[in-house]
Amino acid sequence: MPELPEVETVMRGLAPAMQGTVIAQADVNRPDLRWPFPADMARRLTGQTVLQLRRRSKYILADLSSGESLLIHLGMSGRMLVSGDPLGQFVREHPMAEKHDHVVFHMANGARITFNDPRRFGAMDLLDTATAAQHKLLAVLGPEPLGNDFHEAHLIAAFKGRNTPVKSALLDQRIIAGLGNIYVCEALYRAGIHPARKAGKLSRPRVAALVPIIRDVLGEAIQAGGSSLKDFRQADGELGYFQHSFDVYGREGEPCKSPECTQVIKRIVQSGRSSFYCSQCQR
Repeated sequence: MPELPEVETVMRGLAPAMQGTVIAQADVNRPDLRWPFPADMARRLTGQTVLQLRRRSKYILADLSSGESLLIHLGMSGRMLVSGDPLGQFVREHPMAEKHDHVVFHMANGARITFNDPRRFGAMDLLDTATAAQHKLLAVLGPEPLGNDFHEAHLIAAFKGRNTPVKSALLDQRIIAGLGNIYVCEALYRAGIHPARKAGKLSRPRVAALVPIIRDVLGEAIQAGGSSLKDFRQADGELGYFQHSFDVYGREGEPCKSPECTQVIKRIVQSGRSSFYCSQCQR
């Protein structure tokens, strides 16, 4: 499932084609994805200007001139592909319609944005922009890891007294919004912290050191266009490239990249998810 860097990459790719532009026509080709679409979604979107695109956790939000915001979640296989952009930033011609093109936005500037989702785990909703932060999916989220509210004091306080593994704590969206399995594995390796260590047992300096490391990992992934493992594509259809820079994720049995280390990367399962780590470098 796309994590924060992938969603941020898609949002940035959509902005030149959507932001400040009218949705001339919205086609909604089925009644639902993960849950039913809001009533009259096509009508409520058609004719509206996209004032701003923003990201909250793993959700894209398009603020509209109607005072509503379109919430988009890519799910496991969802893609938003831009074609026919007259500004010259996208070279894709409008493709032939495909079976899983569930929502299509025809923009007034000639661009077309197609939401294709074969597995239909994606989702869309319409909510009032003014109260968007109170939406049931957004109200429970912790601070953005790239924002000012994510800092050493927050993470130290969040970990205090927790008996859960640090890997699980970092995946808790109430503590940090948008972090997923890939980037938590990578951040813990850089921090030298074993994924099974109890969050509440870590020293304050080790917890504090995670903050800049998490920021660095996410920033590098965004610069690389995210990670393409199975279904993820950027808005222009290209793959992300950060998977070529993984230190531990998906590298079970391969040598640790640290020049002083002689171990291979190991894998354990935590809460149904694979955790990759180096037993020598991470304590």
